[in-house]
Amino acid sequence: MRVLVIGSGAREHALVLSLRRDPAVSALYAAPGNAGIAQHAQVRPVDPSSAEAVVALATELAADLVVIGPEVPLVLGVADAVRAAGIACFGPSAAAARIEGSKAFAKDVMTAAGVRTAHSEVVDTPAELDAALDRFGPTWVVKDDGLAAGKGVVVTADRLAARDHGAELLEQGHPVLLESFLDGPEVSLFCLVDGETVVPLLPAQDHKRVGDGDTGPNTGGMGAYTPLPWLPEETVTAIVEDVVKPVAAEMVRRGCPFSGLLYAGLAIGAAGPSVVEFNCRFGDPETQAVLALLESPLGELLNATATGTLAEVAAPRWRDGSAITVVIAAENYPGRPRLGDVITGVGEGAQDDAPVLHAGTALREDGALVSSGGRVLSVVGVGADLSEARTKAYDRIATIKLPGSHYRTDIGLAAVENRIALPTQ
Repeated sequence: MRVLVIGSGAREHALVLSLRRDPAVSALYAAPGNAGIAQHAQVRPVDPSSAEAVVALATELAADLVVIGPEVPLVLGVADAVRAAGIACFGPSAAAARIEGSKAFAKDVMTAAGVRTAHSEVVDTPAELDAALDRFGPTWVVKDDGLAAGKGVVVTADRLAARDHGAELLEQGHPVLLESFLDGPEVSLFCLVDGETVVPLLPAQDHKRVGDGDTGPNTGGMGAYTPLPWLPEETVTAIVEDVVKPVAAEMVRRGCPFSGLLYAGLAIGAAGPSVVEFNCRFGDPETQAVLALLESPLGELLNATATGTLAEVAAPRWRDGSAITVVIAAENYPGRPRLGDVITGVGEGAQDDAPVLHAGTALREDGALVSSGGRVLSVVGVGADLSEARTKAYDRIATIKLPGSHYRTDIGLAAVENRIALPTQ
């Protein structure tokens, strides 16, 4: 099987590493890829958001399967174009990708499916903002209704900060989604979905805030770990049965069946799981940790999903133990990051229990590895338990140098110290 992975981040690096372990994958390509991905797959230039360019490349490479990593190409319909060209594609149609591309659409689907989620309102004009804010609080959740790479969300007890964020989004021409605050620990559950067939992967927990102790602004994600020692298996079953399957069925009913990776972000409150958001693709940085424990051939799972045969494939098998990923970010991220700084100490790192996955990296003409984005590297640790996985990841980070960079030192620490508890009714 000849596989083409579309994207250039650490998520795509993780996908490439996992696909490389699948004996059925005979040729592996990535476009546009990055400096780290180029060590494991043949990289080719492409505009991921151009359906014409992606189809042309997939045709040139005689790809049997195209795997689309980022959300923007999916929302723009690149997967539709690939399938129309007769090539199997892992990733939902543009119509189905609205589950992430429009939070208002997602809310409508959840309401129709009877899925518990936060109360919400969409605000289109500045004149409506103040009155709408009065109907929420004392903790305000203010979101960009479209795609914002995880950084269009403000969660705050400061009404003025909530208003400022909403006003800024409206000034940019973006509708604002106000939501009631969902309490309880958050869970990310990835599910392979083929129409109404749903196959869950391991649950993970992301760390969105930039600073230790969940302080500072939201980011695209500063780290994640899996599995979750504090989450009962029956809760995962409940999420699949009461959340993901009803949403998948509702998408089928609406004539836009989902095919690909449906990512449910949930808060586990006293009344049970409530949906914070849905994404239409593998999440970053959770993917880096989840795939580190996958023993089943990834190509088989993705191809079965893409070809409508997921129900015929054995359930995923997982390595015992835990995995964690910690993001090394450039100076000033999540603001405008400083770029072009030389990175040292990365090495190969793909064969051990602490691989270094590239996100925002590039090779200079002189061969030096430099930063080229806000989230620069994801360092993965795998161990017999979460404590050992953390040690391996942070020991590896200590060998990497990037001027001005920063990372959180507490990824997974609350779970190790048994400080996460599910609320009771």
